[in-house]
Amino acid sequence: PNPAGRSMLDGETRIVDLDLTEQNRELARSFAETVLVGGRTDRIGEFVDAALIQHNPDMADGVGAWREALETVQDGAPVIRYDRVHRVLAEGNFVLCVSEGMRSGAHSSFYDLFRLADGRIAEHWDTIETIPPRSAWKNENGKF
Repeated sequence: PNPAGRSMLDGETRIVDLDLTEQNRELARSFAETVLVGGRTDRIGEFVDAALIQHNPDMADGVGAWREALETVQDGAPVIRYDRVHRVLAEGNFVLCVSEGMRSGAHSSFYDLFRLADGRIAEHWDTIETIPPRSAWKNENGKF
């Protein structure tokens, strides 16, 4: 469990607001490009509810904990750095952003799942995987 007692497997699962799918996709894309890739953590409050429900195992609830994680520096480099958003998939109040960047110096993929409510990101799950060097790939499965 994370500091709030949540896991990666709990939380809201009902898909609602199908009529807001495209609006929610654009909000999540804008958040990912502005805050995650662009590094504008000063603007996180424009996109994320202050009472954010967090499922990341290392983070507490609230927008401040997420901002702090994104601003953490180790040995002069950000611990988490998003470089590019590849895909944004959406259905109703849920949006998945697929991105790549660096985590603790390792080339990584980021899968961030957001639940939106009232025009803000209200809940967040994520998974991060190291991307092996191309020489270690077992196939050429797509561009990503």
